[in-house]
Amino acid sequence: MTVGTGRPGRTGRARLPPYRRQTRPPGPANGPAAVPMTAVTSDGVTLRGLRLPGPVGVTFVVAHGMSHSTARPATRRVIERLAGHGSVLALDFRGHGRSAGRSSVGRDEPQDLDAAVALAREHAPGDRIVLVGFSMGGAVALLQAAAGAQPVDAAVAVSPAARWYIRDSAQMRRVHWMLEHPLGPLAGRWLGVRLGKPWDDVPPSPLEVIDRVTVPLLLVQGTADRYFSPADTIALQRASGGHAQLWIEPGMGHAETGSSDELIDRIAAWAVASRTP
Repeated sequence: MTVGTGRPGRTGRARLPPYRRQTRPPGPANGPAAVPMTAVTSDGVTLRGLRLPGPVGVTFVVAHGMSHSTARPATRRVIERLAGHGSVLALDFRGHGRSAGRSSVGRDEPQDLDAAVALAREHAPGDRIVLVGFSMGGAVALLQAAAGAQPVDAAVAVSPAARWYIRDSAQMRRVHWMLEHPLGPLAGRWLGVRLGKPWDDVPPSPLEVIDRVTVPLLLVQGTADRYFSPADTIALQRASGGHAQLWIEPGMGHAETGSSDELIDRIAAWAVASRTP
C-alpha cells in the first residue's frame, strides 16, 4: 500500500483496513547473518535497519512499501533473495518499524534514502549502488534518483505510485481514508505505520520528476495489482522520455507481497548488468 498523504478535511465513511500482525522473521537459514544498522537523516530522524553482506560489486538499497518494514516477512524475503546477488542495505522508513519519526508518505522519505545510500557507500565504497523500491518505496526511489543528495548508479521501482492522490482503486480509496479521516492515525498504527500531519504543500510527484533520472532505470508493474494499474506505470515510462525500461508482469500482484523469487532474481540480474551510458 502506498502514495502521498491525503488532503485534510475529507471524512467519508470507510471500513477500517484489516489488522495484520507485525512479526520479526528469523534471519536466513544459510549465509551471513544480518548486521544491525543505524543512520541519522539530514533532518535529524534516526533510522534503523540491517545490512546483509553479499557478492562484491553491487549493493542493493531496499526501500520498503508503506506499512512494511525490514521485519515484515515479505520485505525480509526480498532482502534475503537480493543478498544472493550482492550486498543489501535496508532501513525502516521514518514512522515504520524500529525507526523514529512519523511517516510523511513520500514527501520527506527521500532523505531517508539519502541516509541509506551514504551508509551503503561507507560500508562498500567500491560497490555500485542500486535502489530497489516497492510501492511507496518505489515512488521514493524515483524521487531520490531524480534529485537526491546522494548519487546512485541505478534504480528499480516496483509497483510505484506515479502521482499523488490516486483513488482509482478501492484499495487506494481505503488508503486515503486512513490518511484523511480523524481515526486514520489509529488505523495506521494497527497496520504498522505512525503517520505524521497531512501535507501543507504538495511535493512534486514521481511523474513530474522522472525525466531527471539519468541512471539506468527499471519500472515493474503487475497486471493483478489491486492498488495501481499498468496505465500508471506506462505513464511513468512515457514521462521518462523512453529512458526507463518497463516490465509489465502478467498475474503479478502488488509490491513485495506480489513479487516472486524469480522476479527478484531477474531484477537483480538487470541491476548487475546495467551501466550508465
